[in-house]
Amino acid sequence: MGAAHTGILTIMANAADRQLSRLRLLHLVSPTLPVGAFTYSQGLEWAVECGWVANETALLDWVANLLETGMQQLEVPLLARLYLACGENNDQALDYWSRYLVASRETRELREEERNRARALASLLPELGMSPPAHKLPLIKKCQLTGFAFAAETWQVPLHDAVAGYLWGWLENITLAGVKIIPLGQAAGQRIITELTVAVPQVVERGLQLGDDEIGASCTAQAIASSLHETQYTRIYRS
Repeated sequence: MGAAHTGILTIMANAADRQLSRLRLLHLVSPTLPVGAFTYSQGLEWAVECGWVANETALLDWVANLLETGMQQLEVPLLARLYLACGENNDQALDYWSRYLVASRETRELREEERNRARALASLLPELGMSPPAHKLPLIKKCQLTGFAFAAETWQVPLHDAVAGYLWGWLENITLAGVKIIPLGQAAGQRIITELTVAVPQVVERGLQLGDDEIGASCTAQAIASSLHETQYTRIYRS
């Protein structure tokens, strides 16, 4: 077998590996993944009820603000640290950053969402061919971002791709929640997703560059909306 042919086979094998990792990522961020992401609005339902978010422009602004604050300053750098901790089998770091994320959730509803989705993902992982070690399971059950990081690292999804995919999945879920609540047409939701998708790579890069002492965000409007949603009389979403 010639050197050129061997090189072609190597390139094909590497391409197949990259393609598989992308498909695995699509699986993890799919709205059909049964972790209950579609049942949460993260305070948006109350924001619509009180008139803060009443049209397409307001929904775009709401989602864009959360993307550039909570997602960029908190979730992106924490996902990176959890991913690396999984790859290095650094249980101390995994425990620390998992607890850090839960403590950073500003309302009871947001903390409950983190736990509920974590338990659902922990139950699903064995069905996807991944069985976390017994000592990691309590952390994965406590923090859904930890479970996502574990799955992405186990499936050898590159870090940048995993973070971008996680952001895009969140963007789709929160936008479609707004489309249903306001309500808006599906085309409006697609316009918002299209516009904000362009911002995702920059959010990934900025979030990954943050040092440990720069991690954290307070989304005041979301915290108020989420707190008041807890006692909202008529509601569809769990947060």
